[in-house]
Amino acid sequence: MVLKDFDSAAFLRDYWQKAPLLIRNPWPVWNNPLEPDELAGLACEAEVESRLVVGAQGSWAVEHGPMAETHFARLGKAPSTLLVQAVDHHVPEVAALIEPFRFIPNWRIDDVMVSYATDGGGVGPHYDQYDVFLIQGNGRRRWRVGQLCDDDSPLIPHDDLRLLAEFHATDEWVLEPGDILYVPPRIAHDGVAVGDDCMTYSVGFRAPSRSELLTHFVDDLVAQMQDDDRYSDTDFAIQDNPGEISNIALDRLHRLAIEQLQDRASFTRWFGRFSSTRKYPEIDWSPEDLVSEADIETCLRSAAIVMRNPASRFSFVQEGVMTLLFVDGSTFECVSACKAFAEALCKADRVALPPHPNPDAELVKLMTDLVNQGSIAFDEQVES
Repeated sequence: MVLKDFDSAAFLRDYWQKAPLLIRNPWPVWNNPLEPDELAGLACEAEVESRLVVGAQGSWAVEHGPMAETHFARLGKAPSTLLVQAVDHHVPEVAALIEPFRFIPNWRIDDVMVSYATDGGGVGPHYDQYDVFLIQGNGRRRWRVGQLCDDDSPLIPHDDLRLLAEFHATDEWVLEPGDILYVPPRIAHDGVAVGDDCMTYSVGFRAPSRSELLTHFVDDLVAQMQDDDRYSDTDFAIQDNPGEISNIALDRLHRLAIEQLQDRASFTRWFGRFSSTRKYPEIDWSPEDLVSEADIETCLRSAAIVMRNPASRFSFVQEGVMTLLFVDGSTFECVSACKAFAEALCKADRVALPPHPNPDAELVKLMTDLVNQGSIAFDEQVES
């Protein structure tokens, strides 16, 4: 899927993380990929994260899913907004909305949240810490964008919503089906449905904070450390005052604390695992019947198409002649045929494979592992 007359290089130069941009219906043909009833059905599932925001300016009430099937019929006339996270994990047609934005690296992509709002529905003026493309799927929504915010921006007290106490609109548009609004991080914005049956698809991107990186990387390093890896001072000299912490001791302690943080190779492998961990790792996507390497060899002897699980995350790093493939928090070291497949799998959600009369053993093992952890599947079921 390609957007018409959209210059991704110019967008990155002039707008990415700099300024909002309205893109009027750039799709060759726009079709809303999801019906409201289907979205409501997902909100009733226990493994799907959802929220229902009822009310309007000054009086928002929030309910968390899963929702009861009969709940939506009892909402009355108050404006309401249903928000469902990671719909791309469950609906391939929604996952396809990410494809036009693949000029952004895979590791930055979060998910596609879908909202359905009745007339006047919205979640109030707020700002996010991430980039987002807001695609109008059905109906109309009035968007206003405003000031640049930060942690000091005053908020209205609310248990569930981060609502801005002050909102100074600088631009305003009404989006029609197929229109896209890009909003950079920390830019205040507010969307209100104009009429009923308003559906918006939010393609969101991740940006880890410094504290998040440090916390998780340090936790990973500490888990691998031995208890006898301790401070030592075999050349200790008598001090004039035993109460002083000497500069020599501080230098050694500082090195002991940070030297492993400076190991780029360790950071690379940790970040690959960390950034590729699924958004909802508690959900088990593995097949009911696990496959064997013999099953995979049989499939590879004929032409086949391999499909990525939309809930899975794929990325890779070049390390010399090796490609480190990261999938759903796991690391795979790939060379030769395995390397080419790994890079193709990260580039596209479907990979066509020609017949392999003598399948490469490492490729077979990689594909077996990926199928059994639910990260990939063949377009036709592999018989076991």
